[in-house]
Amino acid sequence: MDARAKYFRRLGRLRRSARRWSVIGGGLTAATAVLTPYAGIGLGDAFWAAGAGATVALAWWRWTDHRDLAAIEPPPAPEQILPGQRLMAAVQRLPAGRTVLQEVRRQKERYALRGSAVSQAWDRLDRATLTLTGLAGRLTGPGETALLEAAVAEQWLRDLGQRVASVERAIPITPADQRPALEQAHESLAQQFTEGVTAYERLVAAAAGYVAEDGHPVTDRHPGLASLTEAADRLRGIAEGLSELRQYGGPTAAA
Repeated sequence: MDARAKYFRRLGRLRRSARRWSVIGGGLTAATAVLTPYAGIGLGDAFWAAGAGATVALAWWRWTDHRDLAAIEPPPAPEQILPGQRLMAAVQRLPAGRTVLQEVRRQKERYALRGSAVSQAWDRLDRATLTLTGLAGRLTGPGETALLEAAVAEQWLRDLGQRVASVERAIPITPADQRPALEQAHESLAQQFTEGVTAYERLVAAAAGYVAEDGHPVTDRHPGLASLTEAADRLRGIAEGLSELRQYGGPTAAA
């Protein structure tokens, strides 16, 4: 329950409580005022009077709390979330769900650029982005800075690619006297996008080279590879020893 709903729920609860105690207090006060003159003031009348005073005080406190709360501005209404948005938010909380949504968005953007002059360059950008995503976990030190720069460059390139496609769709409906200028601007933007994708691919290649060299051992053989070789030789020697023991020990055991 959001804060606004809690506020109005508490306000209604105080109003109902104040009305209830007001009715009870009024009834007890009226009963005390009517019955006391007939029988005089006794022990029972004291209880009637005490109950009437307590309920009236409670009613007054409840009305005071209600006025104080009503004087406070209620919290703002929460943003309305459509059922489809709730589903997407639930899917995004899952690791596999985020991957699926990213792929859906990628395919949607790719579909919007179908037939465009930059569609092939857009596919190259997608492949380079997926490659860099696979390398991201191993880019440490200077690689982290390059990764941030790549993220900014990717966002700029995708915006530029969509801009190129939008201009290209407007060319057929442009008047003949304005079409040459628009075609020239479109060609310039498309060339800029292609050059940007090429530069992005070079960055991804450099990141791959960094990861390869960072994992390359100083010596010719990696310590892990040497340990595997030694373990394999050791197991092979034990197996050969057991085989010889079985061959020489078999006849003696039979005798």
